[in-house]
Amino acid sequence: MTIDGIAAALQRVEAILQRRPDTGVHDDAPATATLEGGTRVSARHANGTAICTDMPRELGGSGEQVTPGWLFRASLATCATTSIVFAAAADGIEFTALEVKAGSRSDSRGLFGLADTSGEPVRAAPLAVRLQIRASAPGVAPERLRAVIELGLGRSPVPGLLRQALPRAVEVEIEIEIDAA
Repeated sequence: MTIDGIAAALQRVEAILQRRPDTGVHDDAPATATLEGGTRVSARHANGTAICTDMPRELGGSGEQVTPGWLFRASLATCATTSIVFAAAADGIEFTALEVKAGSRSDSRGLFGLADTSGEPVRAAPLAVRLQIRASAPGVAPERLRAVIELGLGRSPVPGLLRQALPRAVEVEIEIEIDAA
């Protein structure tokens, strides 16, 4: 879709949300993860799309799929990129290049519940996350480009998860198979 088409689509949705704000609140499509065997997991969308993950050989996996942590970084980068495009389209800016690289630094001891040298548990979450953004839009001043990128990032849902903690609800159902032998 062209930048004008994206801008027009966004304007239509915004007009609807302004008239009927209640339509903006909705349940997001769930991701259903199923253990395939070993450490290989398949995540499925209701539309049939499936993505498999696995752990590296050092952690008992095959190393043939991306890790769940990489999927998080991919989600972070793609969500940020899309939100930046939305902000740019609303401002009439068309990129000739836009690349968002999401990286993180982690301590694997957190996966095992190990403590650091002071005896404190090492957290399993990344220690740091960084976004590197490379953008080009001919005829757009660098300050304006930076402002639209910051605006897009500020409106991006997945990067927003890193800025604020969300309440979490966990429901657990357990099936027990009884051997009738």
